[in-house]
Amino acid sequence: MQRVVVTGACGFVGHHVVEHLLKHTDWEIIVLDSLTYSSGGYDRLRDIEAFTAARVRILNADLKDPLADGIAQEIGQVDHIIHMAAESHVDRSIIDARPFVLSNVLGTVTMLDFARTQKELKSFIYFGTDEVFGPAPVGVYYGEDSRYDSSNPYAASKAGGEEMAVAYRNTHGVPVVITHTMNVFGERQHPEKFIPMCVKKILRDEKITLHASKDLSTPASRCWIHGRNVGDGLLCLMKNHKIAVGHKWNLVGEEMSVLEIANTVSHALGRDAEVEMVDFHSSRPGHDMRYALDGSKMRTIYGWKPPVGLKESLQRVVRWMVKPENARWLFLGAK
Repeated sequence: MQRVVVTGACGFVGHHVVEHLLKHTDWEIIVLDSLTYSSGGYDRLRDIEAFTAARVRILNADLKDPLADGIAQEIGQVDHIIHMAAESHVDRSIIDARPFVLSNVLGTVTMLDFARTQKELKSFIYFGTDEVFGPAPVGVYYGEDSRYDSSNPYAASKAGGEEMAVAYRNTHGVPVVITHTMNVFGERQHPEKFIPMCVKKILRDEKITLHASKDLSTPASRCWIHGRNVGDGLLCLMKNHKIAVGHKWNLVGEEMSVLEIANTVSHALGRDAEVEMVDFHSSRPGHDMRYALDGSKMRTIYGWKPPVGLKESLQRVVRWMVKPENARWLFLGAK
């Protein structure tokens, strides 16, 4: 049995990774989370029955501070660290960048310092973002080593944390693995995010606002990937750590415009969607029309691609959201 630390595992993407590890390994999982506003407490872990699972241990720590000796002792020696804890709300970063620098850069240093104490550590996975690359022109898909061009403070703080990880690899020999992914969706996602927002508005017969080009002719586009597919990609890298360490890897789903997403959601609901295009930059400064990543490295080296395709994943998620027992996630915090 191997032991893995997952930071930020009470959050949206993190809990999907924990769920995947529970289903596809016999590993001991150590959750490290500060339980900020974005975590929703332990609710996500309870919902996937991880909160009381015998091989899941949950510890509370604010990574802006060095790990307390007692926390480090409770964690003990581990085989892998997946560092996912981060401030990730772009709009909040535009209003106040300081919390993002503290969490995403200093918090990464805290975990890297802990990693240095691990005698048998096989991998330290820094969970990065496509946003470090900035906007992608039509037809361009950024590879792992493309130049960085952050469009907002969130992206810049993630780039800073990533470079700290690279520095600790080069200076201290920490077995760092860098990943980039984008637009993760799935069950238990905060209802302010695009896909659950589409579901809510369609159910309420409300108009969906879609970000588009300045002339409103072209809707914004992203690559989308389900959280469990992210977990599968991370598990692939951990199982192949001897090859993965020292490299960057894009975990990429499929590209689809926000209009196509809205139409797919409406089709899954069996209802029509009313949409309105708005100029993306005027309405959301610091955001970009198109983000896109090249996933060919994972396919070529490991033969990896998301196990479940985008449309099937999206339809499953929409059907899950509208079940009565799951409605609380769709309308979380709604009045």
